[in-house]
Amino acid sequence: MHWLWFILIGAAAGWLAGLLVKGRGLGCLGNILLGIVGGVLGGWIFRQLELKPAGTFVTAFAGAFVILLVANLVSRK
Repeated sequence: MHWLWFILIGAAAGWLAGLLVKGRGLGCLGNILLGIVGGVLGGWIFRQLELKPAGTFVTAFAGAFVILLVANLVSRK
């Protein structure tokens, strides 16, 4: 059951980050992968800044948002 929540939160965080940065989602699998990787990156970022995240969704969203921003900067050059 834990993995189901992990996937659902990752999908929602990836979809919202894609919507805000790109103006659209990345597809079901893309949103899930982005959210899961974003959760790992977001957790690392919050630990480095010595901040306690507000929750799993916020952490995954923050990481996914950063991933998409960096991807946009790299792809423009």
